[in-house]
Amino acid sequence: MQMKIDKHYLLDLYNKDLDELLKISSKYVSNNIEFCSLVNARNGKCSQNCKYCAQSSHYRTDIEDYPLISPNEAKKAAMESKSHGAARFAIVTSGKSPDEEDFNKVLDLIKAVNEIDGIKSCASIGILTEEQAKVLKEAGLKRFHHNINTSESYYPSVCTTHDWQDRLNTCKLVKKYGMELCCGVILGMGESVEQRVEMALELAEIQPDSIPINILMPIEGTPFQDYHDKIDEENILRTLAIFKIANPKAVLRFCGGRMRLSEENQELALKTSVEGILTGNYLTTTGKTPEEDIKTVKKLGKKLMEN
Repeated sequence: MQMKIDKHYLLDLYNKDLDELLKISSKYVSNNIEFCSLVNARNGKCSQNCKYCAQSSHYRTDIEDYPLISPNEAKKAAMESKSHGAARFAIVTSGKSPDEEDFNKVLDLIKAVNEIDGIKSCASIGILTEEQAKVLKEAGLKRFHHNINTSESYYPSVCTTHDWQDRLNTCKLVKKYGMELCCGVILGMGESVEQRVEMALELAEIQPDSIPINILMPIEGTPFQDYHDKIDEENILRTLAIFKIANPKAVLRFCGGRMRLSEENQELALKTSVEGILTGNYLTTTGKTPEEDIKTVKKLGKKLMEN
């Protein structure tokens, strides 16, 4: 009889011997690794007060502001990503929600990406209205990215200008209109072990296709600038394993902050829980080059999913 996956069960697993826990999670991992990439299509100050973010207008950071890129620039970036093995390419913008003018421009960027054979379009443009979700689907968007970031119980400690339910509502709209959903978290923002388990279960309820895992990279000038020791490498591995066990059909994806793991532990995660990589640079932090990631995939005997 299969054990019920609930909070008590996952907490018991979380606290097991690490090797035993990773052995369990590895049963749900395929031999495939999927690359995706993104372009930071508009950078700048955002009205929201998310305590981890360099782009919040509430904090004094050294972030560079620039307007939306052109469709040609988006297409060029997507083609370069495809040449490096990316199967998906995301248009990402700062801000809580796009206004009408920006939204129409984003649609042009998505259409430009969709002109490229062999790469699937993705967008991360904030909280959506129902009409915007409908129009994105009609424009041919394949996948929408919108993180819950942390557990519902911890969300007020991270942001107060919108709430966790606002994020959940957008996730529901994405699924309602038949787009794939990419929805994940940021670890190491001061959440408890219990709240990490809550995140795993909340994601299991949402049922995203992809779960991006970010690990906080504290940014000078933000309230979380000194949060360097809120999670260690062992607890990152434990959390990844729990996420995979609770969400066996979703692709866990290494995103921003994975460089906080040693090379050895990155490879261990790819063997036991992680099946996707956001390759190249991230929004406001840097990652590995695609060439380095391809080398790791080959070293592990994994198969890179083709465009």
